Amino acid sequence: MTSELLEIHPLELKFTFELKKQSSCLIQLTNKTDQYVAFKVKTTSPKKYCVRPNTGIVKPKSTYDFTVTMQAQRVAPPDLICKDKFLIQSTVIPFGTAEENITSDIFSKESGKHIEEKKLKVYLSPPNSPILTAINGDLKQDIGHETSSPRDKARDGVENIPPSQKVAEDFMGFETAKDAATMGTQRFKTSRDETEELTTASDLQSSVAKDVQQLKSSKADDFENLKSKISFMDSKLKEAEVTIMKLTQERSMVARETDKLQSELELSKTKSNAIRITQVGFPLLYVCMVAVVGLVIGYLSNL
Repeated sequence: MTSELLEIHPLELKFTFELKKQSSCLIQLTNKTDQYVAFKVKTTSPKKYCVRPNTGIVKPKSTYDFTVTMQAQRVAPPDLICKDKFLIQSTVIPFGTAEENITSDIFSKESGKHIEEKKLKVYLSPPNSPILTAINGDLKQDIGHETSSPRDKARDGVENIPPSQKVAEDFMGFETAKDAATMGTQRFKTSRDETEELTTASDLQSSVAKDVQQLKSSKADDFENLKSKISFMDSKLKEAEVTIMKLTQERSMVARETDKLQSELELSKTKSNAIRITQVGFPLLYVCMVAVVGLVIGYLSNL
């Protein structure tokens, strides 16, 4: 394939570097072919940058934008020289392919498909420090979205296309990104303004540290309260266990006493029955004795 699949603008990633602040850069892909083209973005420092989205599909004769965000850094590189690089891979895909089906296998060179690759370098610039050049007595600002020179066009083979109005509006949505017109009207801040900004940042940092300390103290107090409540519930649970054991023992004693009373009741019933039998048999003996005496008297009287 002689013609390139995607045109990339800009060909360099330029970030405004500020410590502990994010910076974003907008990249526009242009598909001038009549085919659907899938792309994938790679970087040498994946933990340092966030690409949204990092894969996608560019329809024929259309453009596609994605944003590269550099995470907040705690240490500035020497002389603001950044060696990070980005690689944009692109290849033709069949019509109807969904973005969810864009995987790393599509960009594998082992499949024999044509994979187009373009590398982008990363450049860092300090905040509020534009490069001014005098041209015919006027000052013009060198910014990240300026049009490439004829030499750059010949070298890259692609003419840089300035972003559309919609892209510019999306670009303004990022906090650290700068619009070209806005950067053209900015001036250098005085040392007094910079001192006030540093003082405000220092006060903000102190306030944040104080809030964090209060939050830690509050969490520590909550932890201690929770710990005391758990100890109190544990003691109550132990008391309940002791009470249950006492009740169990008392229940056993009551059961034994009940069995003893029942045995005594059975014994008393047995004795009562014996007494009744004795009382019932006494009159019969008396009658027998009277009968015997009567017989003896009758016999003696007949003699």
